Amino acid sequence: MRLVVTGRDGQVAASLLEAGPAAAGVEVIAIGRPQLDLARPDTVIEAIAAAKPDIVVSAAAYTAVDQAEDEPDLAFAVNAVGAGKVAQAASRLGVPVIHLSTDYVFDGTKDAAYVETDATAPRSVYGASKLAGEQAVASANPHHLILRTAWVYSPFGKNFVKTMLRLAADRDEIAVVADQWGNPTSALDVADAILHAAAQLHEGAGTSGIYHLAGTGEANWSGFARHILDTSRVLGGPWARVRDIATMDYPTKARRPANSRLSSAKFAAAFGWNAPEWRQSTEAVVPRLLAGEPKQALTA
Repeated sequence: MRLVVTGRDGQVAASLLEAGPAAAGVEVIAIGRPQLDLARPDTVIEAIAAAKPDIVVSAAAYTAVDQAEDEPDLAFAVNAVGAGKVAQAASRLGVPVIHLSTDYVFDGTKDAAYVETDATAPRSVYGASKLAGEQAVASANPHHLILRTAWVYSPFGKNFVKTMLRLAADRDEIAVVADQWGNPTSALDVADAILHAAAQLHEGAGTSGIYHLAGTGEANWSGFARHILDTSRVLGGPWARVRDIATMDYPTKARRPANSRLSSAKFAAAFGWNAPEWRQSTEAVVPRLLAGEPKQALTA
């Protein structure tokens, strides 16, 4: 099975490239700019066709949440039009597409974990562009898995875990938002789940549709930060006190949902895969960052 992933530098793409060699009978190929540029739709179909995929993983995206408020046209060009082109390219080849989406398609006002049938109501340009991408993917390719995930971190790219470790190396105390809740999700786990689901799709099993795929268990940002730093301290890494603050004390250009919790029960039932508990997954990533793997680990 040849898995072709859009984007080379993203957290999920990097995690898939790492996990691929250990998966029997799987070849993972990542394609990105300049060969494939979602902001230039004319490049997409040719690049994907040349890679000869059995399954396409649509992982490339515009992810600058606050910057998207100033660049809505670019956010929609990449996350909606570009994502649709990726799905169309897969459809022309007669292969499924696995598309990554986000918790930001919800407004965060629900008082429980979101399920796939809940109404979407994004509060930001980024969330709206990703929702438009879901719709474009579903329209372009009937054989699709749309996977909404949340609070993604890994040993790769920029993410919250890296930022906390970097700040702790320079500060005694870090102020972190305590009134936003979600599921910390390791991109390493997302990659494992994608490989698991892709194998079933390749065999003609699995049901197309929208699924939630997030870490098991919930946390607020400050609780997530405390666990990161406590894990680091045990390993001899940087540590700092975490001070709880409210969202209103840390204003951002884009509005974040107060509740990003996602129920992944539908994915577990359909594909027989459950994410590890989020603390366990965090404890697998922190030592890699402290070891300098990769070397730019603490530059987020």
